[in-house]
Amino acid sequence: MQVTLKIKRFNPDKDKEPWWGEYKFDAEPTDRLLDALNHVKWYIDGTLTYRRSCAHGVCGSDAMQINGRNRLACKVLLNSLGSTITIEPLRGYRVIKDLLVDMDAFLAKYRSVKPYLITHGLDPEKERLQSPEDRERFDDTTKCILCGACTSGCPSFWADGEYIGPAAIVNAHRFLFDSRDEGGEERMEVLNTLEGVWRCRTIFNCVEACPRDINVTRAIGEVKKALLYRKV
Repeated sequence: MQVTLKIKRFNPDKDKEPWWGEYKFDAEPTDRLLDALNHVKWYIDGTLTYRRSCAHGVCGSDAMQINGRNRLACKVLLNSLGSTITIEPLRGYRVIKDLLVDMDAFLAKYRSVKPYLITHGLDPEKERLQSPEDRERFDDTTKCILCGACTSGCPSFWADGEYIGPAAIVNAHRFLFDSRDEGGEERMEVLNTLEGVWRCRTIFNCVEACPRDINVTRAIGEVKKALLYRKV
């Protein structure tokens, strides 16, 4: 099939405004969009810039807007996108160059919720045991790969860049409901603010954007209940 990639380009070192680059070539229908981007970079225009790593939907590096939706380029087949494909950087983040966006603020918010197991007292002699039922309580939110697609798709984040965002809340949820963790109060202090979990307006864009099918809105709702009733 012949495809045309319309890619939003921007190099702050020389461009005053973003511009659209169009690249037409033949590709296999079962190629992934990442394969098509690689073709452009390797054979047509080596200045094209984007982030990618594992190419298997695990690292989350190649999240971008594809035909208006936040998706991973490595998980989308060309035959599902049509012959003309529009590609833009994730919305809401500063563009470093082309499809490459600055994730520093996003990762700082992620770190602020202390996304690691917090325990007090002496370490046990053996591993900290957990029942399958207790593990299932937070199983969904362990799947986050920090691609940033959910946060970029959130209107509350577009309106207020200080909002901690759904990805950070999802990772707080993962530890708030871990039966082995003892850091709930520390995380709740971060989440129980105007720019914390209460900024969410339950619009569900985050659920649609998540490439790992995490029920992000449900997780945010559970965190809100935990804050209201102090039950974790």
